[in-house]
Amino acid sequence: MNETINIVRLRQPNEIDDPLTDVLRSGARKLLAQAIEMEAEAFLAEMKDLKACRWS
Repeated sequence: MNETINIVRLRQPNEIDDPLTDVLRSGARKLLAQAIEMEAEAFLAEMKDLKACRWS
């Protein structure tokens, strides 16, 4: 009995099968990390002269 079985492998959500997509995602992650670091540095620079006060 010759039976043909067609099995199609479904792509997993975290699997990248396209090199261009991999490059774009990597670049986007770097840009987001840089933007977050810059925002954190700017925030800390603004707050550096503030002092905690204790109200009694």
